[in-house]
Amino acid sequence: MSEPESDYGLPGKPFTRGPFLVGLIGGLGVLTAIGIAQLLTKSVSVIILIVVALFLAAGLNPAVEALQRRRLARRWAITIVFSGVIVFFVLFGLAIVPPVSQEMSDFVQAVPGYFEQLKNNPTLRQMDADYQIVAKVGDFVTQNVVPSLAGGLVGAGLVVLDGVFTGLTLLVLMLYFLGSLHTIKTYVLKLVPASRRPRIEAMADEVLAGIGGYVAGNVLISVIAGVLSWAFLSILGAKYALALALVVALTDLIPLVGATIGAVLVSAVAFLQSVPMGIACVIFFVIYQQVENYLIYPRVMKRSVDVAPAVTVIAALFGGALLGIVGALLAIPVAAAIALIIREVVLPRQEAA
Repeated sequence: MSEPESDYGLPGKPFTRGPFLVGLIGGLGVLTAIGIAQLLTKSVSVIILIVVALFLAAGLNPAVEALQRRRLARRWAITIVFSGVIVFFVLFGLAIVPPVSQEMSDFVQAVPGYFEQLKNNPTLRQMDADYQIVAKVGDFVTQNVVPSLAGGLVGAGLVVLDGVFTGLTLLVLMLYFLGSLHTIKTYVLKLVPASRRPRIEAMADEVLAGIGGYVAGNVLISVIAGVLSWAFLSILGAKYALALALVVALTDLIPLVGATIGAVLVSAVAFLQSVPMGIACVIFFVIYQQVENYLIYPRVMKRSVDVAPAVTVIAALFGGALLGIVGALLAIPVAAAIALIIREVVLPRQEAA
């Protein structure tokens, strides 16, 4: 039936089919996508924090389940594991903070003596008499160094407070995820069609087991590095051997570059104590890193995460380029999960095609 003609002619197409409304809806869609992208960009630090907390919770879950198999309630198992994490960080702080504070105190007390030695130096006294170096240095320090130092101290204080807040938030999130990991997994599986749920659940359990194995293996390797470093430094008679060994163990958690960072830091501290001690540390860490890279790491990770060594290196490089240290830590379990999906889903489909 044709529409009745009015004084102004036949009506046009409804707006629901017109280009204006389509363009308007499309423009609103683009603006919405831009807004969501901006929100994600501003929230990237929070998202990373949540992902890291979930990753650590999945890594600690095997320890909790091991205690559960000993007929311990999950609540008490979580309490024991989480208390162990807190105790580790407390011991690390007690080992690191006192020697650093002592070194800073000794340096501050020694500064006046350094100035006296400089003032009594004949060459410097003659140069000061000719060019008034002391007065110029004093003016420069008063006008530039002191304000910059004050601003730097305030900024450093804010960074420390932000780090403490982030660490506490990470611990709280990790505790929450550790307590509700099974609930989260069950809820996510409800979003999967019922016919595929058992297979997806089995794959999810294997991924979680891989993450737990990776965390446990990485911690084991770091403990080995820390213990051997402590024994070696103690034999050398190095100051603060325990603190330096903890630095080695902590940095060794970082894939690829962590062991090198720890070795450089400890060797630098050893060189400050004596040149032979520094040379001995360099030789020790060079030899140990070869042993770790070719003997310890492959054997431990082969039992934890079944990923080819080349894939491990490539994944760590990509993860580090995208998200820094956090990306390098997450890259290997993610690579293991992707390899599992390819092996169990993609390849069978290709064979059946």
